[in-house]
Amino acid sequence: MRPARQPQKFKIRKNDTVMVIAGRDRGKTGKVLRVIPVRRRLIVERLNMVKRHTKPNGAASPGGIVEREAPLDISNVMVMCDRCNAPVRSSVKFNADGSKSRVCRRCGDPLGSE
Repeated sequence: MRPARQPQKFKIRKNDTVMVIAGRDRGKTGKVLRVIPVRRRLIVERLNMVKRHTKPNGAASPGGIVEREAPLDISNVMVMCDRCNAPVRSSVKFNADGSKSRVCRRCGDPLGSE
């Protein structure tokens, strides 16, 4: 039996704007809908779309071909900085009150909603 993989902390969070840097959707940007730390993956809005064939389940959900987002590997995306308008690396800055915030490595602006 394989040992369970431990979830990791990532510098990318839900609601961040990210740019895909590798793969089929390279160069496209979108908002992170969900982060799956155990599998090192994330789901980005309207990117990496796949088609799923579903069976009908009664009158409520008819069958057919449904398009939805598939998970991307976390190494294939970078956080977008609002001020630089470019994909950037992030670092952690300790504030005066002891809290931490993510900042852009290029311009030093806070990333996300911090």
